[in-house]
Amino acid sequence: MMIGHIFRNGALTVLLLGVLTACEPVEQEAAIVPAARVSVVTLEPKSMALTDDWSARVVPVQVAEIRPQVSGVVQRRLFEQGSDVSVGQPLFEINPAPFRAEVDTAEAALQKAESELANARAQSARLESLLRGNSVSRQSYDDAVSKSQQAAAEVAQARATLSRRRLDLDFSTVVSPIAGRIDQAMVTEGALVNGSDSSPMARVQRIDQVYVDVRRPSSSLETLQEAVSAHASLESGLPVTILGSNGTPYDVIGHILFSGIDVEASTGDVLLRVLVDNPNRHLLPGMFVRARVPYARYENALTVPQQSIVRIGGKPYVWVVGASKQAAMVAVELGELVDGYYRVKGGLTEGQQVVVEGIERLTEGADVSAVAWHGSSPFEASVVSTY
Repeated sequence: MMIGHIFRNGALTVLLLGVLTACEPVEQEAAIVPAARVSVVTLEPKSMALTDDWSARVVPVQVAEIRPQVSGVVQRRLFEQGSDVSVGQPLFEINPAPFRAEVDTAEAALQKAESELANARAQSARLESLLRGNSVSRQSYDDAVSKSQQAAAEVAQARATLSRRRLDLDFSTVVSPIAGRIDQAMVTEGALVNGSDSSPMARVQRIDQVYVDVRRPSSSLETLQEAVSAHASLESGLPVTILGSNGTPYDVIGHILFSGIDVEASTGDVLLRVLVDNPNRHLLPGMFVRARVPYARYENALTVPQQSIVRIGGKPYVWVVGASKQAAMVAVELGELVDGYYRVKGGLTEGQQVVVEGIERLTEGADVSAVAWHGSSPFEASVVSTY
């Protein structure tokens, strides 16, 4: 009996020790709470330039439609299609033979009129001396003077006719009134053209400078005017970068000249015209491009990634990691959202660490283990906001 009692007591003791030993790791695990692992960004001020990208179309600074000023048959085309032409360069030659004949006729008519004028003046001079000797009547002398004056008028008329005929001869060679690039010829050799034709023979467009025309809602002018005021030191106006359809910028810089004073009733838009130097002729009339216009610049902007924002009741908050390595939620005031980053207007300061990843693991005052977030920031030079 004694042996059995001792055995039973010993077994109970072993059982209790086993239970206590089994429970000890659970209590230790419950007492140790690991720190939440998160990724953070450290706020640093950066230069931040904000721009708008606007759809635009290239328009030539000057356009001249080449039209004939005399009627005739086109004999020659004197230019290469698609080439650059200068002011006064011959473009077409209309058959000049009829105009030369008219010039010869006008010259002969002038010579005849000048001969008659000389004869009339000599006759009036003779009669004047005879009149002083009372050898002729006053009426005869007056008739001679009148005839001389009439001959002088006929000479003037003949000279004017000759000038006109010579002008028509000059017009038989059609020249370019402006310098620029000429497109394809719209008439061929042998075509009959008329001074009243509605269709041009060709078109010359000046493209060493071009306009880039943008239509914008009139409501956007206030922002643009603020941007112009911010760049008041620029003598040539607000700078504009021109982009191709693939987003690649051209090696040109334009400047806004003016805004239209009329608002289109159907669209509510106004015209903004950008003057662009185009020495390499990369911008061609009719091209659709994008005009990148700066509208704000911040020299010491703080930015946070969009995914770091937590909204509660419609208000923005972020989690920050303090010096004690504990999480705290902070209300912030946000500015523009550009390329996935918000500009911080208030609530945060330089040097603070903002949680970007691992937000779902956080509670107020929780211990955290922070590592640097490896997302890229677009604010190294400028920021583009596309609308």
